[in-house]
Amino acid sequence: MKFMLLIYGNEENLAAIPAAEFDQIVRDTDALNRQLLESGELVGAYGVADALNALVVRVDEAGTSVTDGPYAEAKEQLGSFTIVDCVDLERVVEIAGLNPAARYVGVEIRPLMHEASLGL
Repeated sequence: MKFMLLIYGNEENLAAIPAAEFDQIVRDTDALNRQLLESGELVGAYGVADALNALVVRVDEAGTSVTDGPYAEAKEQLGSFTIVDCVDLERVVEIAGLNPAARYVGVEIRPLMHEASLGL
């Protein structure tokens, strides 16, 4: 079963992490991703650009509109996401707990329900 792990963070709090500690978080995250790749559980892992780079697209009877930033005003914004393919919920909870980000912020788990059929 596929799950998405969502990591939200406060940019001010992130900026307060000492550089050496942040570098270690990145190394630990890379090591976890390599383990998940080797086990066949990693589908993909991506960091996302700051919320300042986000766009929201809406379509209504007047046409298409594009606005800056995330829709919701919040102190915490999506920072990265990982998609894993695991045997069960117990395993994905274990993986979320291994993620270095879990020491600083919550790691949200969402089951992926519908996969696009691309006819490949």
